[in-house]
Amino acid sequence: MSQHCQVTEAAPSFGKSVSHSHRRTSRRFDPNIQRKRFYVPSLGRTVRLRVSVRGLRTIDRRGIEAVVAEIRARGEKI
Repeated sequence: MSQHCQVTEAAPSFGKSVSHSHRRTSRRFDPNIQRKRFYVPSLGRTVRLRVSVRGLRTIDRRGIEAVVAEIRARGEKI
């Protein structure tokens, strides 16, 4: 669960590495997850979220209040 974005719900995806000789081996594509603290005025405290960099851009666009409300509506604990 550590490689999971709480905002965009991005999770690892899987695929194949292809060598020069065209042998295929399994590999994993991990999202760029960062652990960030945000101050949420409505809660009066800071919250710590595991977010991808795309999730950070989403927070910049929509605001932390809207994002936290959406996360809580999904039933995730913050």
